[in-house]
Amino acid sequence: MPASFTGFGEKALPFFKALEFHMNRDWFQENRDLYDSDVLAPFSALIEAVNAACIVKGLPMRGTPRSALFRIHRDVRFAKDKRPYKTHAGAVMTRSGAKNDPGLTYFHIAPEGCFAAVGFYDLEPKQLAAFRQAIIVAPERFRTMTAKLATAGLAFDPQWSLKRPPREAAGIEDADLVAALKLKSIVVKRPLADALIRSPKLVDACTGLIEDALPLLDFGWSALATLEPERG
Repeated sequence: MPASFTGFGEKALPFFKALEFHMNRDWFQENRDLYDSDVLAPFSALIEAVNAACIVKGLPMRGTPRSALFRIHRDVRFAKDKRPYKTHAGAVMTRSGAKNDPGLTYFHIAPEGCFAAVGFYDLEPKQLAAFRQAIIVAPERFRTMTAKLATAGLAFDPQWSLKRPPREAAGIEDADLVAALKLKSIVVKRPLADALIRSPKLVDACTGLIEDALPLLDFGWSALATLEPERG
């Protein structure tokens, strides 16, 4: 039976601060038990709890600890930054449970700020083109979707915006549509207070965001459904 989520440990965020300072294998191994107890075990329980809640509520997000959690070890083989460890914990849930499936929920636990995000991140060029085309051909449907997001206090994260409009925006004068077409990733997010991540209430907060962001997921999945499947 899955462990119930009671919150991240009190030392979860301090652990990452200390890891950033020391950043070596010896220190990590000496403090591995702390990582396992205050970060890894609670995060695994959170994924199981959110997955179970999504099933109950009929929300199209799935994940297991094995499929959702990112490793704390960085891949430094081709990186200039050779630091061996990440200074945050992250996990992804999708419709299928596979990390590369478009339309996701991301959980981020870090000393500088925790958050949950939902949307379409780092789309392939053809996927981004399909999403933009859906905005262009059905602007009122797009606006209905964004209005529902706004009612829930959500807006697209502007950090993923291009400086200049893409070629698809040529001839479009509506500022809201141009702003949307400039987005490389179409994502909404909510901050998670430090006190919240240490509470069982985090499960409801995460599933609540998924529920509130469902109009975005539905719009995006509908747009991507127009793409022809890859031929083997």
